[in-house]
Amino acid sequence: MRVLLLGGSTEASRVALALARAGIAGVFSYAGITPSPIAQPLPIRVGGFGGVDGLADYLRREQITHVIDATHPFAAQMSRNAIDACSKAKTALIAYERAPWMAQAGDNWRHVGDIEAAVVALPVDPARVFLAIGKRFLSPFAVKPQHFYLLRFVNASEAALPLRGAEVVLGRGPFTLEGDLALLKSRGITHVVSKNSGGDAAKAKLDAARTLGLPVIMIDRPHLPERRTAQSVDEILRWLGHAACLGV
Repeated sequence: MRVLLLGGSTEASRVALALARAGIAGVFSYAGITPSPIAQPLPIRVGGFGGVDGLADYLRREQITHVIDATHPFAAQMSRNAIDACSKAKTALIAYERAPWMAQAGDNWRHVGDIEAAVVALPVDPARVFLAIGKRFLSPFAVKPQHFYLLRFVNASEAALPLRGAEVVLGRGPFTLEGDLALLKSRGITHVVSKNSGGDAAKAKLDAARTLGLPVIMIDRPHLPERRTAQSVDEILRWLGHAACLGV
């Protein structure tokens, strides 16, 4: 057995630890977007595969028997490539699919289908927006330069930002309610824009928005073809034919 673990999420690190503890041979793949990725207990490769055909060739060449897609829920192209490449290479595939966030009593969410719709949903009058969507999706918001944008990145951006009047704060989750309340209050935030990533690491901004009564523009997840999914590390280990690994 040899596993390719497509990383990019908190859950991927948990899976990597479980594979290492179980003695399962594997490779942890980073897309290469983050300049200082978290160290892993498995051999690491960084960078793309060259599309569907490139990934299928890699699976054959490296004799990969199982692929675990634990990428970010919005890494849709990588997930689609994994589905098609595993089909071509006849390699087993499972995705660690964290549950999406669900609105609670007191939330003021407006659901939109994509980044462009989130731009449209912002008001015309100047607002102060916590734009919690990562570095790669900022450009569409440049058509509304009247807003102040607060951005939170794991690492400082080397390239010039496409948004005027933006402030960047650095931080790596998990974040706390107290910390995000202080952040939103200190910047006078009036709107939050978020991708529905799910999980606990970045949920605090939604709890803070609820506490402060702020509207949230929630970008729904992209649609993916049908695939086998798991919601826990133990499910993935059982799929690999190993007993559950408690404590991961």
